[in-house]
Amino acid sequence: MTCHPGPRVFLSRLLTNLSAAALLAASLSACNILDPKPPVELVTPEPEPAINQADQALSRAEALKRQGMLDKAREEFEKAIAINPNLTVAYLGAGDIYREQGDYRNAESRYSRAAQIEPGNFDAQYLHGLTLQLLNRLGEAVRAYLRALTIRPDDFSANLNLATAYLQLGEPAQALPYAQRAVKIDTTSGPARTNLGSVFAALGRHSEAVSEYQQASELADLTPPLLLNLADSLGKIGRYEEMVNTLTRLLELQPSAAGFERLGSAQFRLRKYPEAEAAFRNSIELDPGYFPALNGVAVCCLNRYVWSDKTDEAARTEAVDLFRRSLAIDKRQPKIVELLSRYQ
Repeated sequence: MTCHPGPRVFLSRLLTNLSAAALLAASLSACNILDPKPPVELVTPEPEPAINQADQALSRAEALKRQGMLDKAREEFEKAIAINPNLTVAYLGAGDIYREQGDYRNAESRYSRAAQIEPGNFDAQYLHGLTLQLLNRLGEAVRAYLRALTIRPDDFSANLNLATAYLQLGEPAQALPYAQRAVKIDTTSGPARTNLGSVFAALGRHSEAVSEYQQASELADLTPPLLLNLADSLGKIGRYEEMVNTLTRLLELQPSAAGFERLGSAQFRLRKYPEAEAAFRNSIELDPGYFPALNGVAVCCLNRYVWSDKTDEAARTEAVDLFRRSLAIDKRQPKIVELLSRYQ
């Protein structure tokens, strides 16, 4: 006889099964609460900070510049400036390339901005002065160089260029201390000695000018401007034989109208009149409009006219014609006007 469980047994088992299911569900529910799985979300990357972008453009610019790719480097410097308008080094980098390419106006604007952003930056102040000088804005260049020298008083180039700028402005007395300081900083610099010689010459101190020019000639290659300046100062202190020798060396290097005219003047003062006239005529051959040489030939012609007891009319006529040609080029010659009125 089969025994069937009674209703109480079935109910007990059912309750037991339901309780176990409830416990399992509760356990699973508790696990989900304590350790939920995060929902999947799309993450949008944040934009790179502008400062990093500017630095990257700057790094690219410097690398391109080292490779000689100046146009592309300049573009990257300008990009860095657009991203960060207060990045001094980017302005300096762009300015350097503009200056190397001969675009002094754009170079000046970049250096100017760099100097405004960072007034204590020597390179910004000095390079601003340099480009202003190249643009012939000499008064502004002087002020920029002075600002640079307040930062670095013993900088050779700043002192040398400031002296040159003052000299270009016709202010040799202002130029003198800076020209002297440049020589003191670098006693072996030929350009510094030449510059100091030019300052002394402008002040009428030609003996000192000669000394500086001669030292410059020993320190650097001889150049026509240096030799011409030396010859002029030698003439001012009456050392005409040395003047002739210096001009002879000059003309061997580079024949010029000015060189032959100065040679003619030296020979004339040594009373070597035929040699003087030949030198003046050589000057006119090179430049028919070089009026000091026209005057030189005219004076030689007048000498021949006077020495002939005023019978050499051809010489007088040529002298008058040459004086007129000279005055047509430059009327501000009172001595020539006087000679023309006397002999025409």
